Amino acid sequence: MSQYDYVVVGGGTAGSVIASRLTENPDVTVAVIEGGPSDVDRPDVLTLRRWMGLLGGDLDYDYPTTEQPRGNSHIRHSRAKVLGGCSSHNTLIAFKPLPSDWDEWAANGAEGWDAAAMDPYFGKLLNNVVPVDEKDRNAIARDFVDAAQAALGVPRVEGFNKKPFDDGVGFFDLAYHPENNKRSSASVAYLHPVMDQRPNLHILLETWAYRLELEGTRARGVHVRTKDGEEQYIEAAREVLVCAGAVDTPRLLMHSGIGPRKDLEALGIPVVHDLPGVGENLLDHPESVIVWETNGPIPENSAMDSDAGLFVRRDPEHQGPDLMFHFYQIPFTDNPERLGYQRPEHGVSMTPNIPKPKSRGRVYLTSADPEVKPALDFRYFTDEDDYDGRTLVDGIKIAREIAKTEPLANWLKREVAPGPDVNDDEALSEYARKVAHTVYHPAGTCRMGSSTDELAVVAPDLKIRGLDGIRIADASVFPTMPAVNPMIGVLMVGEKCAELLTGSDVR
Repeated sequence: MSQYDYVVVGGGTAGSVIASRLTENPDVTVAVIEGGPSDVDRPDVLTLRRWMGLLGGDLDYDYPTTEQPRGNSHIRHSRAKVLGGCSSHNTLIAFKPLPSDWDEWAANGAEGWDAAAMDPYFGKLLNNVVPVDEKDRNAIARDFVDAAQAALGVPRVEGFNKKPFDDGVGFFDLAYHPENNKRSSASVAYLHPVMDQRPNLHILLETWAYRLELEGTRARGVHVRTKDGEEQYIEAAREVLVCAGAVDTPRLLMHSGIGPRKDLEALGIPVVHDLPGVGENLLDHPESVIVWETNGPIPENSAMDSDAGLFVRRDPEHQGPDLMFHFYQIPFTDNPERLGYQRPEHGVSMTPNIPKPKSRGRVYLTSADPEVKPALDFRYFTDEDDYDGRTLVDGIKIAREIAKTEPLANWLKREVAPGPDVNDDEALSEYARKVAHTVYHPAGTCRMGSSTDELAVVAPDLKIRGLDGIRIADASVFPTMPAVNPMIGVLMVGEKCAELLTGSDVR
């Protein structure tokens, strides 16, 4: 048995922040349990533009989706199996959540998480958050920005984090180093500079946590398995901090007997703490795709092949944008090909995305064996009034308007998918839902809320309700989905959690 003051389960986006901040105090010992290898000296990981090569590979937990009657049942949800977590695996699009996103959390019972309270944490981040560099601004992406502004009348945004917005088009802010295309992930920013300098920081790589140890209502430690199959017990003198993400955090809790009593008993898992909200409220940002063949090859320069985007507010009463687009400088045809569409040699894509989806899903276990992957049922497009489906239909129509507008129109030879013959709303909806994919933003499965919220898993101090010595800090605590890419929000959760810990020094 090994004992540390704090045991952090998951060396990902939030876990890296927390481990780094806690070990600033040389008298505090921290163990980070990370299921994957290090990202140090791994150009396949550290080079941002190589992100697509990581999907479905050795560094991906690669979770399938359950049957989706109104969506795409073939979606694979990548979850990173490497130090830095999904910030070592994603495009590093870096949006500070909008004030309306934080205020919505507070309105849903996350007291102290309103915009005024959360804004200072953005300034504490160590990541190098900068706009896409001029040298990485592809000519067709520049023309997409011009065409969207001309077609829709939305403002051009230079630096989406400078002030809140309801709509706008421009190049994203990214957490990267433009001079060499290196990631400024959570691990690069928070762990690499201190890994070899702090003897109180212990990073246990390729070590997988499969069960929490509880003594009554108090979490005492974590049972882990090394890459060699050796089982160990890691004890926390102060607290266990679960930062395994929106899939693996509820998975670990449920295999530890923390979760919905009925579900656990049905699998023969002894119930330690009946907590019905574990695994519920599964959120995502689903999006569809419209693809064009271009008149020829596209210039090679890019930061990560999806460097610009668009936000639209269709409903003037809506808080923040209600439709988003990524502009891919590649023909993104993985899902359309399943329907018979062919990938053009040269092409681009727009991906209408639902910033505030209404559908809610769940993560649940299908076996008492921790090695068996959990089931992910996102229940895509099952919201009662079909808001999510209608949003994608509107998105395809808007994308077509942009495509007809110069200077982008001059690049485009033909619409490949869904094709100009697919026009009526019903056909557009069927196409949009069948080729829908994810931008890998699962969240909400251990949501934060008030003491009166029966499905809240953690309180606003991130402590699991009814338990002691354990908190959760990752995207699973999101009560609702931010309208923007959530990575910066997860980093800010990590910063706030670290502050809660260093301020309370709970024993």
